[in-house]
Amino acid sequence: MLVILSGLPGVGKTAVARELARQIGGVHLRIDSIEQVIRGWASTNQPLDDVGYRVAYAIAEDNLRIGRTVVADSVNPLRLTRDAWLNVAKCAGVTAVEVEIKCSASEEHRRRVEARAADIHGLPMPTWADVVTREYQSWDREHLVIESASRTIDENVSLIRTALSEARSRPPNL
Repeated sequence: MLVILSGLPGVGKTAVARELARQIGGVHLRIDSIEQVIRGWASTNQPLDDVGYRVAYAIAEDNLRIGRTVVADSVNPLRLTRDAWLNVAKCAGVTAVEVEIKCSASEEHRRRVEARAADIHGLPMPTWADVVTREYQSWDREHLVIESASRTIDENVSLIRTALSEARSRPPNL
């Protein structure tokens, strides 16, 4: 199964992704980690465009094909990237569950963004202005939406695990 997490920086995606992957024995695939390694290797501060996502798609498909559950952790801001993740699941013949994490309490979201410390060496943290001006397209299909402002990490992981259990009874997104 492919669990596709989406949401703006600072909503709690990585905390949820890590705990979900730990609980289910899944592979945690974090775009920020991939992109930071690429930046270090390429010795450039140039935009990476979609290279981090493309690497993640390949790693995800490899792991899905050997029966691993993959938890994809990225902003996933565009329909294009969301469709690409679904295509990964389709190519691997597995079910995908799309989850958008939101922090609708803007003051709490801002506090989180401004208080964050980088846990990846050299990764610059976005400012609040970066977050609120970032392109993030509205969703136009069914997906699970979870709220991080009013729920704990464990509560949100539990909601996702329930959705995964329900998705297992459906055929893969082919």
